[in-house]
Amino acid sequence: MNDPRIIVALDFAGKKQALEFARKTTPAQCRLKVGKELFTSCGPALVEELVAAGYDVFLDLKFHDIPNTVQKAASAAARLGVWMLNVHALGGSAMMRAARDGVEIVARRPFLIAVTVLTSMSEQDLRDSGIDKPLPQLVRQLARNTLDSGLDGVVCSAREAAGLRADIGDAALLVTPGIRPEWARADDQQRIVTPRQALAAGASYLVIGRPITGHADPAYALELISESIAQR
Repeated sequence: MNDPRIIVALDFAGKKQALEFARKTTPAQCRLKVGKELFTSCGPALVEELVAAGYDVFLDLKFHDIPNTVQKAASAAARLGVWMLNVHALGGSAMMRAARDGVEIVARRPFLIAVTVLTSMSEQDLRDSGIDKPLPQLVRQLARNTLDSGLDGVVCSAREAAGLRADIGDAALLVTPGIRPEWARADDQQRIVTPRQALAAGASYLVIGRPITGHADPAYALELISESIAQR
């Protein structure tokens, strides 16, 4: 069974660019991530179009609201045919269980994962929000809460993957953004983790954006990355 480990972040402003990219690649090469900007701009129709083209879609909207609202939102997202969607673990166990219940009623149940702490947040940011727990400890606690709530895994930094994998076991999905191939520019990433390093640390899937979407030949860029991780 084909199981591409690469999720390409479609960080485009509009439908035309997203569909042009999708036509340059194939579902056998990668999965696609639709985030807030693209979803807000294009709505559910784009997601359905990508699903109809055969792509597994990760709908990255990070739901965080009262349990009833999140349950209905998760159910609506699942009915679009997405492969994966996410919530914020800081929304609490009741909210995460509600999200799980929302996707369970759909025939093709998507994977449901949670963001623990945004990678942009520092311990000072957490303290400013009234959270005094050290960041690594908070991430581990939220990851355990996520799995205890019946979700499939978490979004995490590749630099957290090894510790989380040891802490929460092999069954959980670890989805890691911020990955840069060895040959790619760093752009605004300060601490580079390569695809091979991330998988060796225990990542299940790799979210990669600009090194692929900004490449003159996206299919070739995907091929290079796929070859590099096949050689692990």
